[in-house]
Amino acid sequence: MKRGFDTIAILDFGSQYTQLIARRVRESHVFSEIFPHDVKAREILKKRPKGIILSGGPASVRFSKSPRCDREIFNLGIPILGICYGMQLMSKTFGGGVEKAKRREYGYARLKVKAKNPLLSGLVGKTQVWMSHGDEVTKLPARFRIIGYTKNSPIASMEQKDKKLYGVQFHPEVVHTEDGKKIIKNFILKICGAKGNWTMTSFVREAAANIKKETGKGKVMLALSGGVDSSVLSVLLRRAVKERLTCIFVNNGLLRAGESERIVEVFKRHYHINLRCVDAEEGFLGALKDVVDPEKKRKIIGREFIRVFEKEAKRLGGIKFLAQGTLYPDLIESRSSFGGPSATIKTHHNVGGLPARMKLRLIEPFKYLFKDEVRLVGRELGLPDEIIHRQPFPGPGLAVRIIGKVTKYRLDILRKADKIVIEEIKRKDLYRDIWQSFAVLLPIKTVGVMGDERTYENVIAIRAVKSLDGMTADWVRLPQDLLAGVSSRIINEVRGVNRVVYDISSKPPSTIEWE
Repeated sequence: MKRGFDTIAILDFGSQYTQLIARRVRESHVFSEIFPHDVKAREILKKRPKGIILSGGPASVRFSKSPRCDREIFNLGIPILGICYGMQLMSKTFGGGVEKAKRREYGYARLKVKAKNPLLSGLVGKTQVWMSHGDEVTKLPARFRIIGYTKNSPIASMEQKDKKLYGVQFHPEVVHTEDGKKIIKNFILKICGAKGNWTMTSFVREAAANIKKETGKGKVMLALSGGVDSSVLSVLLRRAVKERLTCIFVNNGLLRAGESERIVEVFKRHYHINLRCVDAEEGFLGALKDVVDPEKKRKIIGREFIRVFEKEAKRLGGIKFLAQGTLYPDLIESRSSFGGPSATIKTHHNVGGLPARMKLRLIEPFKYLFKDEVRLVGRELGLPDEIIHRQPFPGPGLAVRIIGKVTKYRLDILRKADKIVIEEIKRKDLYRDIWQSFAVLLPIKTVGVMGDERTYENVIAIRAVKSLDGMTADWVRLPQDLLAGVSSRIINEVRGVNRVVYDISSKPPSTIEWE
């Protein structure tokens, strides 16, 4: 993608907070992109970043097999900020000392600025920071100086002014560091000299231009699911390629209640988009027969989608491009295809299920955006709140909300239960306040009593979380009367269910979806 805005490159050493670093940079209207820790300096240079941030990580630089970056990165003449592990790596690289801390720090600490410097500019007195480390810098590298310290970390922040190299032992990207946003903003704006010109207006303008250039006169097909991402993308694509766009809605049998009818009503009749509806339920359910492993489900669904799209492209004739609403978290969580030291969390169907020799060329304009940024793009394009604020729905649909085998019978149970969950949350006017709320069908049955008779039926779990971008999430403390109402309705209205439970786990350590 051609970029007319400044970029900050982030090297990922496996920190659970790497995505937060990216978000904090973007909050200052500067674009950020995450790279694997071992990316070559020449590849970084191609992106022409204004600055580089080295993330934290779980490893110890004291060991030879710990992750390292290309040393040439330090010779690019680009300002660098090392966070936690990143600071320790910087110290080690330039001959400083890193040892196991006598007192490991996990939690709050008070940082005191020792010397005037641009990184900690504006911090007054002692400021609260968040520590999470077992090693510490014990000896400064040559020509570095201490610019901040805490009670247990004499070298909590360091600077090499000539090369514009900075390190912080704490995590400025987390909300627990009270001046964290200011510190990151100081680095990217004052030290790196980046222009805060990353806005959704600039993104829409450049994305449309790049799509137009990439597709030429070729026809484009969009996989339209009706969710926020594909809905917003449909309007962006129409702006870029106009009548060369055809949207394909695939009823794969894994959708929520009434979804097919809603898609036709909203996009074909209201927005007058060139929309083709394909009934592929039999093919999807047949391919998923007896499949239990969630990774296999996702990859099978991805392959089935591509099979349908290629078939439709052939029928339409002249289709060269397939557009998808892939987001940045999809790439990050599908870590095997992203290329970092973190483990694969789960493969997303739109990045992990594509055949090696696909006949259509992929267009993914949102693959570097977070969900809330896509919502802003939607607002920029004039989409109504009804679409912009729709809760996320997984690409593999209800298949990953059914734990175990996916059958039509189990899908019907889940669809009815899920509809009740959404209806009751909307009735309480909580839908917009929740990131995702849904039902999950568990692979177990429990004993119950209905009408004085013993039952042995299914269990439904309810999941509701709050989040900013889906990378981290906390469970929602739903009102007890709401939970009671949902439970009562599901047990009374959904045949085959006699028990309802509520999921109170956060991400991490859990994921939002169960599979």
